[in-house]
Amino acid sequence: MTNEEAGLAKACERLGASPAQAITMAAQLLKRAGQLATERGITREEALAHLLKVVVSGRQGEAPMNLVPPNRDADRG
Repeated sequence: MTNEEAGLAKACERLGASPAQAITMAAQLLKRAGQLATERGITREEALAHLLKVVVSGRQGEAPMNLVPPNRDADRG
């Protein structure tokens, strides 16, 4: 585990994740940050900052304003 992963895992633990969950979350957040950076043409750090805001908002019971739920009616066809 890198220092970056370890630090991120600690942050996830402070948000309430178990140590095992925190390690998994950290790895997933870093992977997704890389994907978002490529997709949106932003830095990996900007993408990770965005994802951390989403995680913190979710932990507080808030949904980000730009998060659109999937259209469930379309799936029922």
